[in-house]
Amino acid sequence: MENILVRSVNWLGDAVMSTPALLRLREARPGARVTLLSPEKLAGLWERQPFVDEVLTFSPVESVWQVARRLRKKKFAVGLAFPNSIRSALELWLAGIPRRIGVARAGRSLLLTQTVPLRRGAVEMRKRSVRDIRQSIRKNGRIALLPRTAHHVHHYLHLVAALGALPDLLPPRIEVSEETVAGVRGKFGLASAEGRPWFGLNPGAEYGPAKRWPAERFVAAACALREKTQCRWMVFGGPGDRALAEMIASDIARVTGEPPLNLAGKTSLRELAAVLKICGLVLTNDSGPMHLAAAVGAPVTAIFGSTSPELTGPIFSACAQIVRGHAPCAPCFRRECPIDLRCLLGIETKQVVEAALACFKVSPD
Repeated sequence: MENILVRSVNWLGDAVMSTPALLRLREARPGARVTLLSPEKLAGLWERQPFVDEVLTFSPVESVWQVARRLRKKKFAVGLAFPNSIRSALELWLAGIPRRIGVARAGRSLLLTQTVPLRRGAVEMRKRSVRDIRQSIRKNGRIALLPRTAHHVHHYLHLVAALGALPDLLPPRIEVSEETVAGVRGKFGLASAEGRPWFGLNPGAEYGPAKRWPAERFVAAACALREKTQCRWMVFGGPGDRALAEMIASDIARVTGEPPLNLAGKTSLRELAAVLKICGLVLTNDSGPMHLAAAVGAPVTAIFGSTSPELTGPIFSACAQIVRGHAPCAPCFRRECPIDLRCLLGIETKQVVEAALACFKVSPD
């Protein structure tokens, strides 16, 4: 049996975007044993997925040598590095894996036995300089649009093609069992919403404030959507989003008289996937939970500021609406805006509500 190791990426959104490649790899090598090496924070994402036989995790404090020592015992025949980092290639090299595959990059190509050139038409996310941003604003040009073929999903598909997998597009997909869904319904009191749909609100974005639509506009949009659909709201986020989630939940309750269910910092990654699957709509910034919501099949309305939906958006989802501003400096790919956040402040509440209603298949007034 062929023993294949895939070194996973490090962030939730990237991990979800890599699932089409993992599905294609399983399709191409049905008899192989596929093991995923993943940061431990993402372990819950990979539970019971059909494209992986085993998941090995590593902690933030483990050195590359410690990780490689554990890998060496597994005697992998092939190692495929999804990240473009030197560390991921070094892990495969130190583990003594005879066939090591990854994208060619300065400083790491010598660690690989098979380098894969960048895909034709690939576009990398490069932060724009402040000078470049200001020049774009002075010229008042149009927002930079990229082709759908530039999407990062294609990058991972290009990599697994080195192992004979088809590079043909599949939408990202994460399987969640009915048993897991039933478990979160019971744990968080979601068994009944009195015939009303559950909507999810994700106001955070770990990358930085340049990806976060203002909290007060999330509140206004949530209140308008409740009036039009009679939905009940859940608010999501990680431990670092608790204060933001509490403020938003409190403001929604003050306007509507009904407090949302605040789940920020209260779910495991696997539970988050299940709760997102329950949602009739997820309103979110560009973030890891955005990708996860689309991958479990929830309708998604996603707000984009400093980043590009053509590169990292849920554009292959069956039901996704993208809302973006029209600032000529976008996308700049910066964590924090060096000027006035016009890419996000230019997005009005009405735009988001109309997009969400279209996503939920309710006609706006």
